[in-house]
Amino acid sequence: MQTATSRDVPQGVRQVTIGPERDGQRIDNALVTLLKGVPKSMIYRLLRTGQVRVNGKRAKPDTRLTDGDMLRIPPIRQAEPAETRAAPETMVASVAEAVIFEDKHFLVIDKPSGIASHGGSGVSHGAIELLRAARPHESLELVHRLDRDTSGVLVLAKSRAGLTGLQAAIRAGEVTKQYLCLMTGHPPKAKFDVNVPLRKFALQGGERMVRVSDDGKPALTFFREMEQYPGARLMQATLGTGRTHQIRVHAAHIGYPLAGDPKYGDREMNKRFREMGLQRLFLHASHLSFELDGRLYSFSAPLPDDLKTFLDVLMVKGKHLPYIQAARKSLGDRP
Repeated sequence: MQTATSRDVPQGVRQVTIGPERDGQRIDNALVTLLKGVPKSMIYRLLRTGQVRVNGKRAKPDTRLTDGDMLRIPPIRQAEPAETRAAPETMVASVAEAVIFEDKHFLVIDKPSGIASHGGSGVSHGAIELLRAARPHESLELVHRLDRDTSGVLVLAKSRAGLTGLQAAIRAGEVTKQYLCLMTGHPPKAKFDVNVPLRKFALQGGERMVRVSDDGKPALTFFREMEQYPGARLMQATLGTGRTHQIRVHAAHIGYPLAGDPKYGDREMNKRFREMGLQRLFLHASHLSFELDGRLYSFSAPLPDDLKTFLDVLMVKGKHLPYIQAARKSLGDRP
């Protein structure tokens, strides 16, 4: 991995002919690769101001490239790359040992909690960088992402066909994604859905948050009770859409936030859960499946030991939790 020094290197207009290896790729992702060392904020600013063009036309971040396209990259001052500290060997090893499936198209890991999907925003090494360090001679690309605190199934592509094929399946809603999560409180129904739009916004310090908003993007989550615990319910959450923080915000919206959630959770209950051993967000990507070129892919990751241990403690000590107050909104009051 490389970072930037304080010395800038000027770069003139570049005309890049798109080859088959980038056919179907989003232009923002392509530019991240083509402009190594350039901050993502600058890349999006170039796109937003119309300085990046495809076949002479302005491009949006979600514009998809086609084999044969002519991509114009404007003059920029690109920081000269320099070597950075190598990824810690222990982190490289932990991710390399987390592989649960591999073939010529995909590499799938059971991502540990606390490791981001990719570097950036103060994170030097995410799962993708660590795996590239472990496999320096292989081509690896993230197909989707998990939040840093979320553990579980994370799919990386080893081939262009795998990357574009699975991304197309995700856009078409043909991928099943299921999570295990612990809801604080006792939802009155064992099976229900939450269908309310979500919108991203940034706090003054730049922290990303999501909230329910009528002008947000459609978001649908299907919840099903798996096990009952004192003061909480273990739920399976199946995504109908894939919005940022979707499960966490939908759970909080109906009055039963996820245990250990520092952004959208119940502060007092999180404190009590910490005292019983829960040190992170209780959200785990347990299953992902899809069909590609006539083959069914299905990946599953069991609940991590730290979360299973907490559930055992909760079953015993949770009986002494104070009564959970009524939900802010009952399921019948959902928009």
